[in-house]
Order: sequence, then structure tokens, then C-alpha cells
Amino acid sequence: MFTEVSKGKSPMKTLHLEKNGIRGLSISESFQKEDTHSILAGVVMSNEFLIDGFVFENATLKGDDITEKILTMYDKLNRDDISYLLLPGTILSLYNIVDIDQIFEQLQIPIIAANSKDSSGLHDTLKHHFPNNFQNKIKQYEKLGPRQIIQLDSKNEIFLRMRGCTVEHCKTLLEKITLQGSIPEPLRVSQTLAKTILKTNNSQ
Repeated sequence: MFTEVSKGKSPMKTLHLEKNGIRGLSISESFQKEDTHSILAGVVMSNEFLIDGFVFENATLKGDDITEKILTMYDKLNRDDISYLLLPGTILSLYNIVDIDQIFEQLQIPIIAANSKDSSGLHDTLKHHFPNNFQNKIKQYEKLGPRQIIQLDSKNEIFLRMRGCTVEHCKTLLEKITLQGSIPEPLRVSQTLAKTILKTNNSQ
């Protein structure tokens, strides 16, 4: 189980990976570059792949509101059985940077950001896209710290940032919820949902 002790005001929820029925909230996004906002879709799924919840929000492309929006999505669900938060990374909605420290401190559950894309860093990219505000963006980015790399039994590599859990615990969880390739099933479902909503909205 996850046993790392948090610094928050209340005890962190522990996640017993050996048990069935553990639920996580997985959030993905979809947008087109000409949009002003992304669509965020959240799926509550158990480690037995049972879905029993959805939640939606919008985040500003190139904005600074993604952390607030993720917290809002969690609050909208009004549930006490969500044991972890799974994200497809920490740089979403065109460099809207997720503050995983703030989310962890407020929710007191493990926060895992996982994807299969390697990156050599974003400093030059942030300077290019935010010429008048790159110092703040770089500060947010550097606060995230380095990513960890794991290799699943399928030989697929996943790059991680996490709070409230260890690399070993992340690997155990991701092995359970990744059916094929390197995308965990809850993220695949939430990504498909976000893309479908975007496509539907654009066809209206």
C-alpha cells in the first residue's frame, strides 16, 4: 500500500493495492489549437475496470487555471472513495502547468502524472510562447522536479511525476490498470471521452 506520510493537516488516505475495488479519478483533455479552452473529462474507475462516475470542466489554453479546475472536478464528484488521482502529465492545455504539490496537499491522496513521451526540458519552449511571462512559467515548471522512469512488464516505458507515493507503488498500480501499450486504461477511457465531446461540440 501507499505509506508515505503527508505534511497536510489530515491523514493521507492509504491505497491498498492488494484489494479489489480501489477507485481512482483519471482526467484527460482534448482541444484544437485554435480553441481558447480545453475540455477536461474525468472518469472514476476501479482497478477492476468498473466505471461509476464522470465529471467535466474546461481549462484555459496557455493559462494558469488547470490546478484549480482539477480540484473543482474532484469537488464536483463529492465522493470519499477516490483513492488516487491519475493525470496524463503535468503540462496540459498548452503549457497550463499542474501544481501537483498543491493538489496533493488539498486532497491528501496519491497524485500520479504518467505518460510515455520523453522530454529534454521546456525552458526554451516556455520562453518562446510566453515572452512576457516566461519567468513565472519556468518557476512553475521547475517546481515539478525531475520525472522518474519505469518499465512495465510489457517493456513499455512510462515517465512519472508523483506525490504521496513511491515509484515502486506507482509501478504496481500501473501494471494493474494498463491493459495494453503504455496508456493506463482509465486514462485511455477519459481521453476517448474528452475527444468525443470535442468532436460533438465542433459538429454542432
